Amino acid sequence: MIALALATLGVGLTMTGALSRDTALVNPGTVVLWGNPIARVLHDLFASVTIGMLLLATFILPGQKSIPGRVSRVQERAVYWAGWAAWGWFFAALGVLLFTAANTFGEPITSPAFFNNLILYVTGIDLGIALLFSLVLVLICALITTFARRLAWVAAANAIGVLALLPLALSGHAAGTAEHANAVNSLAMHIVGVTVWVGGLIAVIVFRNATRKRFPVVVERYSIVAGWAFAAVALSGVVNASLRLTALSDLWTTAYGQLLLVKIVILVLLGLAGARYRTSLIPKLRQDPGSKKLFIRMAVAEVAFMAIAMGASVALSRSAPPVPQVALPTVGEVDQAVRSALIGFDFPPAMTAWNMLTQVHIDWFWLAAALVGIALYVRAVVRLRRRGDEWPIARMIAWILGCLGLIYVTSGGPGVYAQVSFSTHMIQHMILMMFVPPLLVSGGPVLLALRTLPTRTDGSRGLREWILVLVHSRYLRVLSMPAVAGGIFAGSLVVFYYTGWFEWAMFTHQGHFLMTVHFLASGYLFFWVLIGVDPGPGRPIYPLRLILLLATLAFHAFFGLSIMSNTEILGERWWAALRYTDQAALLTDQGVGGGIAWGAGELPTVIVAIVLVVQWMRSEERAAKRYDRRADRDGDAELNAYNARLAKIQVRDVAEGLEREPSTTGTTETQETDTQETATYETATYETEEKS
Repeated sequence: MIALALATLGVGLTMTGALSRDTALVNPGTVVLWGNPIARVLHDLFASVTIGMLLLATFILPGQKSIPGRVSRVQERAVYWAGWAAWGWFFAALGVLLFTAANTFGEPITSPAFFNNLILYVTGIDLGIALLFSLVLVLICALITTFARRLAWVAAANAIGVLALLPLALSGHAAGTAEHANAVNSLAMHIVGVTVWVGGLIAVIVFRNATRKRFPVVVERYSIVAGWAFAAVALSGVVNASLRLTALSDLWTTAYGQLLLVKIVILVLLGLAGARYRTSLIPKLRQDPGSKKLFIRMAVAEVAFMAIAMGASVALSRSAPPVPQVALPTVGEVDQAVRSALIGFDFPPAMTAWNMLTQVHIDWFWLAAALVGIALYVRAVVRLRRRGDEWPIARMIAWILGCLGLIYVTSGGPGVYAQVSFSTHMIQHMILMMFVPPLLVSGGPVLLALRTLPTRTDGSRGLREWILVLVHSRYLRVLSMPAVAGGIFAGSLVVFYYTGWFEWAMFTHQGHFLMTVHFLASGYLFFWVLIGVDPGPGRPIYPLRLILLLATLAFHAFFGLSIMSNTEILGERWWAALRYTDQAALLTDQGVGGGIAWGAGELPTVIVAIVLVVQWMRSEERAAKRYDRRADRDGDAELNAYNARLAKIQVRDVAEGLEREPSTTGTTETQETDTQETATYETATYETEEKS
């Protein structure tokens, strides 16, 4: 597989002329020109094997029932091979970092100034920082995988490994294209999809004999993952191709397009092979064990095609596409074209109420996520009702409205104007934090998933089992504490706007993406604690929830006032890059944004308070009904026992009172005697003193 990928890489680089000293993007020397793409191929292959093995151990391979949470023998073997692959991934990632730094500065690694340039590269240049961050994550993944013996740690290593792939989206043409947000998102989706797809298939082939009779089940489980990976690769490939080609004819008239066409053909063939797996081959595996050989032959051929596609991908990343890629400008270069380059798309017209409703710039990642969320939710509800179970229609409506709100805030007016002015940015922020999460929480997606997902019986953990582990984990128990959830929800406002995060989110796509994820997640956690219907750790009592809601609203008002009264311009470098030099106008717009932060929380707070009160009343009604049903079953035994206990206490008090009466009389007589004796003594003493 490695030889096939490297051969495809060499052919692809020769076709596009990327290795030619006359046409290369930079010329750091022969070692770097060849070493960088070779290290990248090895990097991708080792990453695929690592994540594929961890994926099988986490979700697919049979587990053990004797010690819940501990890996079985076959899972332990998968983790063992993942550990070796992870260390290969680490050294390949180190090579990618070194060669990319040399390629950026256009000098060989043996140059005396290379070390100083490398330090500058990993500390002051975004691409170098991203690659160093990825390298650190790969190292953490390798260390965890080497010593992991419990499924929770294996899952953590798997998640960290997938996270280590994301910075690679910044290392190609995606970061410099005019549509850098969609390009980076789609490339990240593409990398993760391909890695999971290729690595999972390799792992299935390796463990074809170790799984024995469970092999058909393993293949079926993997095919579900492969189907989602195929969809991610296909969607992201379409988006990336649309950003790299000027016309459809570029596919056959340019060397870049021809390599891309090879990838498209391979993707179609792999999709057809996957369809055959699902429709005919997997059912045959259950009935005829001899069909395993046919499956293995097809899987090996599929891996070979994947290796060719992987080599072509690396060659494409090292070659100039037909569409010129525009680098982000410096802060001092300011005109309309530069403004468009800064925000990543054509600069929108002046902001009006009508434009906020009609202007559209599609964020393909969030659009796909929201549409998939709606489709999965509706499918689960339909499946639930087909088997005779009910699901409140109000929850489905709330979920759909929340997903549509997410589409609007990321692809509609708020997404278009979020980087144009502070006030419009605050509109996007408040919708992400205060309006979308309560709707999503009211949909109860976790409860719906638990009621529709299949249950595993072989000791392994599927999606349903991992959801149960998560909702009952100590980490979620800590996060769901009122002080923690409220602190994250309200405190992140101060951290975001009064540190460098706000300006970083404006200048970089990764900062803006993390902002979106954080405010969406923090809002979901906060409102889940207040009005969530999903299972999880015990929530606070309803009065405490109301207090938490009102306290957070008060903090929002305080935060809005602090923004309105602030005389320092937040994110000043960003506004300077857009040639917004009117300080008074910027402060005025900032004050408007503070007013939006102050007032935007009132409507959702009122609605959430009403929902909270309704839930409180229904909870009391359910408790009363449970009490009445129990009283009907046992003849009101609890009330009778309570009355009997009260009667017993009363009888005991009366008896103790009667017993105390004689002792009280005796005490009174004793007190009178003591008083008389004291008086006689005092009188005698007085007479003696008088005689003296």
